[in-house]
Amino acid sequence: MAPRPHFRVDWSPPWLAPYRDSGQAAERELAQGLRVAEALNKQLDRSPIELAAGLLRFIAPATTAPLEAYETHIARTAQVPTRDNPHDFFNGLAWLAFPRLKRCLNELQARQIALHGVGPRRGAVRDRLTLFDENGALWQAPGLLVDALRRRDWHTLFVTHRAAWRDARTTIVGHALLEKLTAPRKAMTAHVWVVPEGVDAETWFVDVLAIDHPASRVHLPLPVLGVPGWWPANESECFYADATVFRPLRG
Repeated sequence: MAPRPHFRVDWSPPWLAPYRDSGQAAERELAQGLRVAEALNKQLDRSPIELAAGLLRFIAPATTAPLEAYETHIARTAQVPTRDNPHDFFNGLAWLAFPRLKRCLNELQARQIALHGVGPRRGAVRDRLTLFDENGALWQAPGLLVDALRRRDWHTLFVTHRAAWRDARTTIVGHALLEKLTAPRKAMTAHVWVVPEGVDAETWFVDVLAIDHPASRVHLPLPVLGVPGWWPANESECFYADATVFRPLRG
């Protein structure tokens, strides 16, 4: 019998706010001996998620080599193969927190696979979708912050206009980044997609993805531990002087 999953998550960091309730509930199920897929399904029982193929379920991965691509399998069966590890745990939590967005990403991936098959390279569209799914974030912020990030003007972004971050919202969706942030390091960087202020971020991004709007193709690098209020050390200006992390814009 395979060993039961045993990992604990510190749910206090601000970036885990969208996942905290369902994550803590699922973690309690893990402590009772459930597998990750089973613990996540307990949360689905409370808030079902509908895909084209039916109600979403998390399942143990097959012990043999899969006969079809991962994304194709999800789109065809509404079943997400889920291993007993933090990476797949956070992927499941992202499904629970942002079901419309995760469904959209899956359907677009499956459509690309149906059109082009699975080769040694994903292609530009699948690369972009995968990048967001693994390491992406949605960022709503005042224009002066967005302009500063585009210029990689870190001092202006984080120090001069620090007070403007009160009106910014950074939502990490990428499950690989969420996993990595269980052991935070200064250099960890999200690929952020800028969302207009005053709209529902998930709805807006689903809409622009669905029509392949130019806004869905542009992202910016944001060292996430630099976000004010997210890491105690960034209260000091010298935190942002590290040019190995806060790099100037390339000419």
